[in-house]
Amino acid sequence: MSLLVELVSPERVAYTGEAKMVICRTTTGDIAFLPGHIPFIGVLSTHPVRVQQDDGEVVIAVHQGFVEVSPPGEDGRTRVTILSDVAELADTIDVERARSAKAEAEERLRTGPGDPEAFSALRRAEVRLSAVDAA
Repeated sequence: MSLLVELVSPERVAYTGEAKMVICRTTTGDIAFLPGHIPFIGVLSTHPVRVQQDDGEVVIAVHQGFVEVSPPGEDGRTRVTILSDVAELADTIDVERARSAKAEAEERLRTGPGDPEAFSALRRAEVRLSAVDAA
């Protein structure tokens, strides 16, 4: 038994593959999915999602969204579907751009500590950099 993982954004299916475990952060905490997991729907936080495979790991920066786990189908695979408006595979992230966005957001927060947009921009940049470091 294995997991079939799909990462879907409004523009495209960003990732499809098999996995032995998927680890993500929901609004209520971290959760890991293994083959045969019970059905589940959760709201994702802005955080890297880790897709563990037999030969390594795929790390995806997910900027909120939803995760759904469906029970094993006729093929015996449990399906994990991640829906997110913005999701980036670690190997596609522009590190210099993420560092620049982080520095800019930090500067905006120094001058206006209550700026929710700057806080969100900082969190997105941190998640991008964290995904790259984890990959």
